[in-house]
Amino acid sequence: MQRLIEDLVSEGYLKTPRIINAFRHIDRADFVPEELKFEAYVNAPLPIGFGQTISQPSTVAFMLELLDPKPGDKILDIGSGSGWQTALLAFIVSHNDEGEELEPEKEGKITTIELIPELEMMARKNVSKYNFIKKGIVEIHCLNATKGFSREAPFEKIIAAASTDKIPEEWKRQLNVGGIIIAPISLSLWRYKKNEDGSFKEEEFPGFAFVPFIEG
Repeated sequence: MQRLIEDLVSEGYLKTPRIINAFRHIDRADFVPEELKFEAYVNAPLPIGFGQTISQPSTVAFMLELLDPKPGDKILDIGSGSGWQTALLAFIVSHNDEGEELEPEKEGKITTIELIPELEMMARKNVSKYNFIKKGIVEIHCLNATKGFSREAPFEKIIAAASTDKIPEEWKRQLNVGGIIIAPISLSLWRYKKNEDGSFKEEEFPGFAFVPFIEG
């Protein structure tokens, strides 16, 4: 994993110390199928079943850098897959910039939504290896994500791991002012930042391919 991290840093995908720390502490091999563990540190997407993949490490790094998660953030994670990105986010929101655990009252929270029951179970099992669910830092729900998760709203950040035609309005409503949404639309990543008047600043980052968003 260390060689992969060094490559991601040297190629400019990983830049922020808190995100690099998360990559160092959350082992991708814990989130790939047993028969593919020998490929866990290859910079490529890998199948996890049910037509879904664990994303390419460089793509995950790029998305997290755009999202800019911080210690204490409350984040909505759309599409857990096998749970790797969920665990990376959980580490970031529950540790300071030096990688030290925060006091419980200062920890953030990751609310994750996964539509496919088998993947929800897979993510739950994998994320549990790091104690985040037991500590209440991560909640995983098997739901249709188009309506977000109003019970935990508002969120500082929202991130989606599957491509959609447009950002659901509920996601926009459930975001704090100043908050960020990162989501794939068609073959681009988009960053939406919420302005004080409720409008959004939009930025496009082309050249990405994702599995399609399943509405159920």
